[in-house]
Amino acid sequence: MGWGRVRTAWGEFYAAASARGIVALRFPGEFPPEPATSSPPLVDALARELAEYLEGERTSFDLPLDLVGTPFQRTVWMALREVPYGATVTYGELARRVGRPGAARAVGQAVGANPIPILIPCHRVVPRAGGVGGFGPGPDWKARLLALECHGL
Repeated sequence: MGWGRVRTAWGEFYAAASARGIVALRFPGEFPPEPATSSPPLVDALARELAEYLEGERTSFDLPLDLVGTPFQRTVWMALREVPYGATVTYGELARRVGRPGAARAVGQAVGANPIPILIPCHRVVPRAGGVGGFGPGPDWKARLLALECHGL
């Protein structure tokens, strides 16, 4: 696995890739656990796709992912990939979609453990009570991503 820099108009992200796919994405200000090296080819491809997404020119990602997590986490992450661009879902609804209607809290924990935000669009999960809810990189990032998708900002 190797880390590389992903420069965008929104700042410098870091991403990790294995031979099988993208493993992790870190937001500007979140540094990787090991120094960025020469970018693996998949990180270079991610740089192009992420720039297109952040410029409002892309609504989905075509890159392979190498998901490392529990079977339940991977199930939740795959369900997140089914939430359409510009749409949101509540934690409870996502729990129903994965066949665990009483497990909204466990779903929230799996969402929070997502190692590849944006590509696995955890920013599209909102609380039932309203507002944007939590997001690892911060609520400002989440609001900005939702605004991009919903309003083209």
